[in-house]
Amino acid sequence: MAQIHHFEYGALTPTVSYILSVLGSLLGLTSAGRLRSSKTRGERIWWLTLAAVAIGATAIWSMHFVAMLGFDVEGTPIRYDIGLTVASALIALVSVGVGLAIALLGRTASKARILVGGVIAGLGVAAMHYCGMAAMELRGEIHYSGREVALSIGIAVVAATVALYLAITVTKPVAIFVSALVMGIAVNGMHFTGMLAMSVTGEANTFGSVEGATAAGLLVPVGAAVVFAIIGMGYALVSAPTEEDREAIAYLAQRMEDRLANPQPQQPQVPFGGAPASQQQPQGRAGRTTLGDASWTYRDRS
Repeated sequence: MAQIHHFEYGALTPTVSYILSVLGSLLGLTSAGRLRSSKTRGERIWWLTLAAVAIGATAIWSMHFVAMLGFDVEGTPIRYDIGLTVASALIALVSVGVGLAIALLGRTASKARILVGGVIAGLGVAAMHYCGMAAMELRGEIHYSGREVALSIGIAVVAATVALYLAITVTKPVAIFVSALVMGIAVNGMHFTGMLAMSVTGEANTFGSVEGATAAGLLVPVGAAVVFAIIGMGYALVSAPTEEDREAIAYLAQRMEDRLANPQPQQPQVPFGGAPASQQQPQGRAGRTTLGDASWTYRDRS
């Protein structure tokens, strides 16, 4: 049996993978909050898509990819089938999106909807993991322990269900951050539990080439995609108005309408320290005279 190393670069890969899972969960939970307050169908679809990308592609799949950078089997190079690798990413994205849609797009959030969505998303996450493992090419035969596989699937289902529950319930920034930390632990726990189920026997230490792409070769395109996705999602969240912003805008608009509909009468201008201009007496000497039958009042302006 070949010797397997899960942390070839020490704490670097698990640390980065955990940070990615927390960051993706944070963006996903925030997007889910925006989805709950959306008013139109287009807005709901938009925020659902962002939440699925954040959780499925960033928090789960990219975490899996980074963790695999630290995976090594003695005596054999490791390569990856690009088609299966891409398929694993799509499985994570679609399954999480379907789970979120079931849990969040109903008129009312129920425990049954959360449970069904969690089971679908969790099974999809487990399928993503083992599809990604099937993409791995090496000299040797890969075996899995049924007990650890079942445990990893159970962790995936529970973690996905909890994630959907948090996506529906948490609203405060501190609660979202703490929830993202917990989700990061669950995602990484599922991954490394599944990795412990794996063993390699057979052709290690023998000669021969292994077909496929190296992890280092995939790092640049995957890393660029993840970085651009995070920046794009962050910009979308920052630039989009929150529910409080909408309420403030509606309040100001109503105030403007009320003011235009009921204009206030203008008050006479009062000079500093004096009476209104209409009540001020002109300066100069005043007098009274008569001319013929008329009575005249005159004022000396000099």
